Amino acid sequence: MIILLNGVSSSGKTSIAEELLRILDRPFFHIGVDAIGAMRSVPATAALSPDELAAVLRRTRAGFHRVIAGMAAAGNDVVADHVLSEPWRLPDCLAVLAGFDVVFVGVHCPPAELARRELARGDRTPGQAAAQLATVHQHGDYDLECDTGRSTPTECAHQIRDYLTGRDPAAPGAFARLRSACQNIV
Repeated sequence: MIILLNGVSSSGKTSIAEELLRILDRPFFHIGVDAIGAMRSVPATAALSPDELAAVLRRTRAGFHRVIAGMAAAGNDVVADHVLSEPWRLPDCLAVLAGFDVVFVGVHCPPAELARRELARGDRTPGQAAAQLATVHQHGDYDLECDTGRSTPTECAHQIRDYLTGRDPAAPGAFARLRSACQNIV
């Protein structure tokens, strides 16, 4: 099983993922897009031109999708957190994760709280999350949605766990519906 958490930067995806690892009844691996990006050489990345950087970032994110698929293909359960902020990312996930049981979770947070979290973190560009709001959820279909402005990460994780307990795994989920709608893309 793959639980794919999608939301803007600072929306609480990593905190929810950490709680899920604690409360789910079997071992899951948390794979975050930030962790994959952090594996890249900082000095070599800083020396890239804007076009080179864009190409490296695209390959990094495409590789992230394949890491998720690789872990799942080896029989592991995965909680992945992602920011689907570029139009190609969702179709790539739909293609790469075809054949896996994907539970797609939208993680929302009010803009004012996102701005507060960005400032508190100190490692994000102010306004980054607000800029992502227009694109991250534009596909509009999830199996489940949670709001970290109204609920704690623990409450969101429990909401996800409860959803998993009550769902019919044979029923088509959001990924199946989105894949069907995007057949001309993937």
